[in-house]
Amino acid sequence: MQSEKLRLRKIQHLAYEITDEMNRGKELTQLDTLIPVIDNLSRAIGDLTDSFGKYSLDNVEERVKNAHSLLFNKDSVNMY
Repeated sequence: MQSEKLRLRKIQHLAYEITDEMNRGKELTQLDTLIPVIDNLSRAIGDLTDSFGKYSLDNVEERVKNAHSLLFNKDSVNMY
């Protein structure tokens, strides 16, 4: 099993790639793709900001990976 720090670094890397892609300057008109991407990222942030500090790294990791896969049109995506 990977250490938590390594997993968080990978999640951060995926999030940075998503941010870079969204800010490339090209027109993003595929709402059927963008809405689930934003939804997955919002849920991941919601999990991380739990006021009790209890979150599932597995859930955060899955949501960010899903958002990344949706944005970059990769296979094996779970919507929720």
